Amino acid sequence: MILVYWRMAEDVKKVTADYGDEKIITLEGVEHIRRRPGMYIGRLGNGDNQGDGIYVLLKEIVDNSIDEFSMGFGKLVQINVDEKNVSVRDYGRGIPLGSVVKAMSVLNTGGKYDDSVFKKSVGLNGVGSKAVNALSSHFYVESFRDGQSAYAEFERGKLISEGRRETKEKNGTLVKFTPDELMFVDYSYRMEYVETLVKNYSYLKKGLTLNLNGTPYKSENGLLDLVNDSLSETPIYEPIHLIGEDIEIVMTHGNSYGENIVSFVNGQNTRDGGTHLAAIREAVAKTLKEFYKTMSKKDFDPGDIRQGIIGAISIQIQEPNFEGQTKTKLGSTYLWEKEVVREDGTRDVDKGPTIRSFVNDFVKVNLENYLHIHKEIIPVLQQKIQESESERKEIAGIQKKTRERNKRTNVYNKKLRDCRYHFNDKLPKGKEDMRELTSIFITEGDSASGTITQARNSDVQAVFSLRGKPINCFKESRKRVAENEELNLLVSALGVEEDLEDLRYNNIVIATDADDDGMHIRMLVVTFFLKYYPDLIRRGHVHILQTPLFRVKAKKGKSVEAVYCYSREEKEKALKSVKGNCEITRFKGLGEISHDEFSDFIGENIRLDEVKLSEEESILELLEFYMGDNTIDRQKFIKGNLKTEEELDGIDF
Repeated sequence: MILVYWRMAEDVKKVTADYGDEKIITLEGVEHIRRRPGMYIGRLGNGDNQGDGIYVLLKEIVDNSIDEFSMGFGKLVQINVDEKNVSVRDYGRGIPLGSVVKAMSVLNTGGKYDDSVFKKSVGLNGVGSKAVNALSSHFYVESFRDGQSAYAEFERGKLISEGRRETKEKNGTLVKFTPDELMFVDYSYRMEYVETLVKNYSYLKKGLTLNLNGTPYKSENGLLDLVNDSLSETPIYEPIHLIGEDIEIVMTHGNSYGENIVSFVNGQNTRDGGTHLAAIREAVAKTLKEFYKTMSKKDFDPGDIRQGIIGAISIQIQEPNFEGQTKTKLGSTYLWEKEVVREDGTRDVDKGPTIRSFVNDFVKVNLENYLHIHKEIIPVLQQKIQESESERKEIAGIQKKTRERNKRTNVYNKKLRDCRYHFNDKLPKGKEDMRELTSIFITEGDSASGTITQARNSDVQAVFSLRGKPINCFKESRKRVAENEELNLLVSALGVEEDLEDLRYNNIVIATDADDDGMHIRMLVVTFFLKYYPDLIRRGHVHILQTPLFRVKAKKGKSVEAVYCYSREEKEKALKSVKGNCEITRFKGLGEISHDEFSDFIGENIRLDEVKLSEEESILELLEFYMGDNTIDRQKFIKGNLKTEEELDGIDF
């Protein structure tokens, strides 16, 4: 992505001199969406990642059905998904029959601009269904209203047929679509992601049944069911469930590290948080801090109060403002904002309470009342906070000594080769706001770190060099880990000593060799993040760098064609496509790849595998299986998944 932006900028310079009337282009209908899909759905992808565009398309259509239920119409949504095709049928009011084509193909058209029709919906920008239409090879919609229906069929956003007919179908809307393989190459829906999406809808909309491929999902207890169903450890007290007008909160504490609070706005899972998540973090810490200060004269640190917290928050607001078209981070400051015309004819904006004050006030009153009623929780929670406080103070002292020692020996500067983003005065003008593009590559050894350092984009890519293998954090105490120089310096480089919100890089990329030692180092680093900083994984910050295993090179006249392959299958495909005598190179270490070649692998063609952690997975069980004592089960797993060098190289005997 980085190189793409810069090349676009260079292209603009080249064509400026030719800029005239003939360069002005008007894009008709939804053509703009097809040309710039990232503006509307974020990433494209092939379905391997839950943030890929095909899941955004599905969500946009289901959101419309959810909004109908929220307004009191239709208690059933039928969803059918196979690898390529989707259909969604709801039993709401149905789209007004005269507006079916317009609602699905004309930008900035929809009923959600009218607060009397959709008060607190997710899709407010008049784009959602149009984006699905534009990015689908086939799109069909039919609206049923009072014995009549109107239908329309599109191909890649272009209308190919429409009509009306009588029907015996119940009121509602049917949408069928197939994402366009010209946009989403070799895609398929992964049902675990779809099931998670549907489950979340059921938790947030009590009384609604969602039928996915014949399986019904319905929740009787809302977010309490979500938290109980996803608990991967036994909580130290029964989850607290607080419900108010336009707000629902569930919270408890466990013995794991970090904070795990799932957040929603108007039924939308805001994976990247936002103002409501910041508000509940502050509200819970502030309320409990004041509560224990009054009750026992203890003045606890907010971080100690939140350590190990598990919970969920859902709020309903009017016209939410999301950061980015994929709506995964709430940017709204107020519960509602509405333009009004004053008596003198001037226009102004009326604003409701801030989300921060709304959440704070609700938590203060209701959480305090709950604790006074359920007094058995008070000593249990206090003991948990005190244990977190004692450990934090001990670890902070150790880390401080380590940092001071490293400053004296100048080790830090040798370990981290930072990027210019953190020194904005050194960045080219216009590139100051590139936070989402920042990355830190965690690698091992002088050869690998040297290669990446020379090949990287130093504006936004940093390199941190490990020395040897880190310790196995799963088997060591927190004190022992804090004393480890390598991991201590890594935490400092990331900037997360006190709060994850201070993370200095958007992408943490583990870059190790594709051999036994490299895989072991990768597992040790992932173990460190899983145990002590699981939220970095939950928020999608931690990745594994995929580097090519093979280079297939062939001469074509005076030129040389090289194809880089990341698997044996890709190598076989390259051998068939590249004619002539081929030279095959097997890369076994990052240091074997020249920095000129490597710049492409960490530039616009970078391949990253996100380290994922679902809400249902137990971190303790994962670490016990992979990093604990050797067991028969693990031996069977390794034998079943191990590939020999001969298998990787494609040598047949």
